[in-house]
Order: sequence, then structure tokens, then C-alpha cells
Amino acid sequence: MDDIEPGRVRLDKWLWAARFFKTRSLAAEAIGGGKVDVNGDRAKRARPVQVGDRVSVRHPPFETHVVVLALSERRGRPADAARLYEETAASRTARETLAAQLRGMPRADFDTGRPTKKDRRTLDRWRGR
Repeated sequence: MDDIEPGRVRLDKWLWAARFFKTRSLAAEAIGGGKVDVNGDRAKRARPVQVGDRVSVRHPPFETHVVVLALSERRGRPADAARLYEETAASRTARETLAAQLRGMPRADFDTGRPTKKDRRTLDRWRGR
């Protein structure tokens, strides 16, 4: 544990502490899958993150670009985690625009299950049977 440089934290620990991922293993899996970039380069999970780094996290369909403001290896309250980074203005507007578009899309209603007998008769009449 003494080989950690002062002022630096492993990327997977920081992402977990900043609450981008629920577990450290999910953070490591996302980093390994190429969904996280640091300063425009694909990163490995042990890469040290320092204050001022630009981190891009892709949670499809959203992509978040943040600037590291503080470091932490411990996961704390959400209010504390929000102080670890600042989302860029362009990222925030793109995320809000995409969220508004997704809210406006029609949703498939899969909760109803199989069609009832009445639904089947209606479909048969519509199909001309």
C-alpha cells in the first residue's frame, strides 16, 4: 500500500468513490471494456488519477465528461462524492438534451403479458381472419 504516490489515486477506486459505479469491480470492468478515458487516452484500472485530469465515462446512452477536483479512496455520502469532480458544461447540456429526447420517446409496454382472448379476437378481425 505504500507504493501509492501522494496526490494520486487508482482510477477504479476514484470512480467507485465518486459514485460513477456501484462497486469497484463494475468500475474495473468498465475500464477494461474501454468505457473510461483519462485525458483522451484509454486507461487501465490501476492508472493513477490526479487533480485536474479529464475523465470521460460512457454509460450508454449517456457519456459524461468530468474534471477531477479532489481525490478519495473511500466511498462516502453522495454529497461528498459530488465534490470530487465537476461535469463540463458541454457534457451537462448534451446529457440533459439526450435525457429529454428519451423521455419524449414512446415506451414499449411489456408489462401486460400475453394478449387476452378479447385482444386475440380484435387482432384477428383487424387481420381479416
